[in-house]
Amino acid sequence: MKKNKIIYYVSTGLLTLLMLFSVSMYLFNHEMIVKAFEGMGYPTYLIYPLATAKVLGIIALWFVKNKSIKEWAYAGFFFNTLLAFFAHIMIGDGEQMGAVIGFVLVITSYFFSKKINE
Repeated sequence: MKKNKIIYYVSTGLLTLLMLFSVSMYLFNHEMIVKAFEGMGYPTYLIYPLATAKVLGIIALWFVKNKSIKEWAYAGFFFNTLLAFFAHIMIGDGEQMGAVIGFVLVITSYFFSKKINE
């Protein structure tokens, strides 16, 4: 159905933009991200591997035909956004809205990818 494809491509496109924004922050505003990770109690050595995982996840969603790899990419984005939400809630910085938007986009993209591939 055309409506399902539109919803899938819009949600996946917006998820891609959000993740690329996140990766660009990790790479180009590294000192700010280091402070944020330290403030949340996370080790800063996770920044570059997380950025790499996000890029690989985006590539998997758009270009990889293997369903298992796509499932792993969605699982990674699911846990990343869910844990980011709770991390921001726990430290009380009020920055959890990006994680909420990301979470909604992950869920929407995932379910509509299932609908268009039935």
